Amino acid sequence: MTNPTRSFVAIGAAATLALALAACGGGSSSSTTTSSTDQSSPGAMSSPGAMASPGMTSGSTKMNGSGDRFGGPSYKGAPNLAATAALVQAGGGASNFSTATALTAMVGSSTVNKEVAKLSKQYGKAEVTQFLKTFDFAVKDSLKIATADGIKLPAPAPLKGKALATALVKAGTAPNGAFWTGWMLDHAVSNKIHNQVMDDIDKKYGAAADSNYHKISNQAFYDLAQALGATSVKLASFH
Repeated sequence: MTNPTRSFVAIGAAATLALALAACGGGSSSSTTTSSTDQSSPGAMSSPGAMASPGMTSGSTKMNGSGDRFGGPSYKGAPNLAATAALVQAGGGASNFSTATALTAMVGSSTVNKEVAKLSKQYGKAEVTQFLKTFDFAVKDSLKIATADGIKLPAPAPLKGKALATALVKAGTAPNGAFWTGWMLDHAVSNKIHNQVMDDIDKKYGAAADSNYHKISNQAFYDLAQALGATSVKLASFH
């Protein structure tokens, strides 16, 4: 994968999978917990590398009674901005962030190419392409909102490669053991910011693209967890 960004856009040739960082379900409706596919012990993960990022775990949770827009719980605690800064750094920085670059840096092009082929077959090439567009917009929008609110990313946490990928998976593994994109994003950028980003995504691309973004993200992170050896992580019911 010599040019990950181009590969992502040209999904049919060898596009690249994206990890969802900066947007998720808002406070309209939904349940507080996952459904029957989401059974597991709280935050269980048998990952190949220990989580080295305090605050990115589900050990100290503050649940939102209304849950997340696309299912799963909501986290109302403080975000781990240092871990988020590590992801932004892996993707080329705030100005030139690329999901392709970030993922390739974390797990390598071979894993990326296999996963994107699977997702394209499962959801369709057009849907995966839209997934990329939505993800890229979400990252930029979340950083824009944070800046406007006077929030600056701190120095990146010392997380790179698979350790960073593991941190993101663990951040999204809710207390019942299922990975939910919303749970991860609440931890990454705060519940307030990701809800605002969701509204912005709906305005720019529409609710269908927003939904597509979340279900593919749930599946992609579940697949990533399995690839990392975190086989106790469960697949969210919305995928």
